[in-house]
Amino acid sequence: MSEDNKPETKQDNKPHFALQKIYLKDLSFESPRPVETLLKTVERADINFQLNSDVRRPAEDVYEVTLTITVTARKEDTVLYLVEVKQAGLFTLGNFPEEELAAMLNSYCPAILFPYAREVVSSMVERGGFPQLLLKPINFDAIYLQYLEKQAQQKATA
Repeated sequence: MSEDNKPETKQDNKPHFALQKIYLKDLSFESPRPVETLLKTVERADINFQLNSDVRRPAEDVYEVTLTITVTARKEDTVLYLVEVKQAGLFTLGNFPEEELAAMLNSYCPAILFPYAREVVSSMVERGGFPQLLLKPINFDAIYLQYLEKQAQQKATA
């Protein structure tokens, strides 16, 4: 096999990325007062959306990224429903410079997980008897850049 055709290996010192597995790590749906809530017309509920991601390194070059989405729907002072999804994935990332690795783990990987978590949220809300909830797409690159800017500002003021 010629040098040009040989398979890429870790020893090539080239950055490598692979998606190993996507899985649902945790799921919770609560409707504290379903009978009272579902008997009323549920229109224009106030939706509170929270997003968080977490990175864990269980093995060399293997990272578990967990995207947590919490959605709370309220009508006045009444909680209609609360859904929390922890969508996770195992990713292999090797030979990335530190800054690129951080961007991959905090932007690229969560962007891969988001459509799966979004579908679970939508499905659970509908199964709970409520109108369909479609979460808007998220620009994880922009969120990560805002995070980096905030970190830089905090370092500058310290």
